[in-house]
Amino acid sequence: SRAELRHFLREYEEASVAGIRVDDIRPRWDFTGAFYFVGTVVSTIGFGMTTPATVGGKIFLIFYGLIGCAGTILFFNLFLERLITVIAYVMKSCHERQLRRKGVLPHNGRRGSGTSEVDSLVGWKPSVYYVMLILCVASLIISCCASAMYTPIEGWSYFDSLYFCFVAFSTIGFGDLVSSQNIRYESQGLYRFGNFVFILMGVCCIYSLFNVISIVIKQSINWILKKLACKCCHRCQRRLFHSRRNVVMPGNVRSRRNISIETDVVNESDTDGRRLSGEMISMKDFLASNKVSLAIMQKQLSETANGYPRQMSSNSKQNGFSGGVGALAIMNNRLAETSVDR
Repeated sequence: SRAELRHFLREYEEASVAGIRVDDIRPRWDFTGAFYFVGTVVSTIGFGMTTPATVGGKIFLIFYGLIGCAGTILFFNLFLERLITVIAYVMKSCHERQLRRKGVLPHNGRRGSGTSEVDSLVGWKPSVYYVMLILCVASLIISCCASAMYTPIEGWSYFDSLYFCFVAFSTIGFGDLVSSQNIRYESQGLYRFGNFVFILMGVCCIYSLFNVISIVIKQSINWILKKLACKCCHRCQRRLFHSRRNVVMPGNVRSRRNISIETDVVNESDTDGRRLSGEMISMKDFLASNKVSLAIMQKQLSETANGYPRQMSSNSKQNGFSGGVGALAIMNNRLAETSVDR
């Protein structure tokens, strides 16, 4: 009857949830099965083919997942940092070789005519687009190799294997395709080890790729906002500039001014303008302004002690030091102007 059929199907669903299968499958809660389950938990893949059934297991999973997922994300971030360090080292070496071929850098490694080029390579970093391209190629190679392994062993098509690689490596984890679930495989130990290595490498590369793509998306959005701001009127553009001072533009379009004696007037006028407009000065601008003021004060005090202000007072307006910094500097400038007038 229909009621008996519905009761039978309900029992089948309960048995399926409990892990009972007609075909022979690997044990779910032996050591290798539990290790596979733990890996899907801490990597946030969560295929769903194995779940805790008891209250104690669920409570333990909450606390263990909290610590395990946090540790795994930390591992992924450290992996990304080390990977970028290696990529930067390799690309810097290739860049130095190109400069040596062009004759800009000396071949013996000593600093000669290319001193400025050598100094510029000290803090040299690769472009984010090159890093994204390298991570894309690495992820594609790992996915293709893993799919070539899954296709004959699991009996999937090559497209299904690529689909599984993306779902697993990106930690989406639908659970419609799950690897290493049969009870027997040819070269079972080698296959499980390869499965573990491919999933670990794939998750690391895809996670790093997602981080780099997010940086590119952020730069693109900032670039679009800048283009939209350029079409506004001058007044609106000035307001957007003051409200978006710390926005990072693609390719470092908005470069920072080098804090030096020659740019002190520009920095001070910028800071004074923000103070008059009522905008709060940031801690970084405050420290930079104090650093510039201290440097100018030290220079003027040293010139005053050596008797230079009287000689340079006539050119003070041309050099941009007519305003002075500090009470002693202003007093010295006034005395120098008085002495010159006399």
